[in-house]
Amino acid sequence: MERMNSKWKMLLLTSFALLLMLIKHRSRIKNHLEKIDLCWENEKELRLSDWFNPKKRPDVKTTTDWFAPIIWEGTYNRQVLEKYYKRLNITIGLAVFATGKFVDQYLEKFLQSANKHFMIGYNVIFYILMDDFSKLPPIELGPLRTFKLCTVLKQHVWKDFNYIYMKNLDMYIIEHIQHEVDFLFSMTVNQIFKNDFGVETLGESVAQLHAWWYFRHAENFPYERRPKSAAFIPFGEGDFYYQSAVFGGTPREVLAFIKEYQKGVTSDNRNGLKSIYEHYLNKYLFINKPTKLLSPEYNWDPNFRTPPQIKHVKIAWHSNSI
Repeated sequence: MERMNSKWKMLLLTSFALLLMLIKHRSRIKNHLEKIDLCWENEKELRLSDWFNPKKRPDVKTTTDWFAPIIWEGTYNRQVLEKYYKRLNITIGLAVFATGKFVDQYLEKFLQSANKHFMIGYNVIFYILMDDFSKLPPIELGPLRTFKLCTVLKQHVWKDFNYIYMKNLDMYIIEHIQHEVDFLFSMTVNQIFKNDFGVETLGESVAQLHAWWYFRHAENFPYERRPKSAAFIPFGEGDFYYQSAVFGGTPREVLAFIKEYQKGVTSDNRNGLKSIYEHYLNKYLFINKPTKLLSPEYNWDPNFRTPPQIKHVKIAWHSNSI
């Protein structure tokens, strides 16, 4: 009798274990199907035509020759984009470099305005690269927003602050940023956000059209014209002239640019040449076409008379301080 009870107990335990496995397996299948369904829904909503309407702005160029959208006020449906990105629970990073006079003059204004206008309603991490944390202004951030301080490690060999910044940003992206954010923007500190800078700007590779040069002929673009330079773009070639104050995309794409930039600077240095950071950025974006372009509305110089095409300034760039 005891032997019979023992067998029944063993059989019940085995059956129970099998039942748990079936429930767990069913749960995994269900989760997998839900993920497939979610991905399918997201894929549908990511079609360019669902959120981008270039015909809304016939007064400006809204699509590149390689069919990348140029984002102007009125061309995008933010509600569709919000529905997509909210479901993904994304995190966006904003890296800014602040040393010397720029800390006192702009850092507090930059952070305050970014807190108010940059990616409202989303998880945001501000990466502040500084060489002197004692100069950090008081920071009060809204919900879903945080900041991280990153020490700027200087090398006496390099005096170009753009190179120093990029070298440090490269290190921090590899170290931790790439694991913390889905998208990353790198911006100069001498800017103040004026209106919402939202998810319509997100993409794999995001370039900013330069306010000074957008309304001029391509033959006048100030590309690097010396053939021996790594930043060289010949006369008659080039698509747009891009502003270096704003550049973004996935961490992987930002990292890819930084690597090419460092290679270009090193190569030119060996050949006794020196070009500016913006020239290397323009060369990179000429070879590696950006997947999304931001109109001059996203980075307008308030020293200029505002033309009728500029409907809604997102960022005021203070060029007189560079």
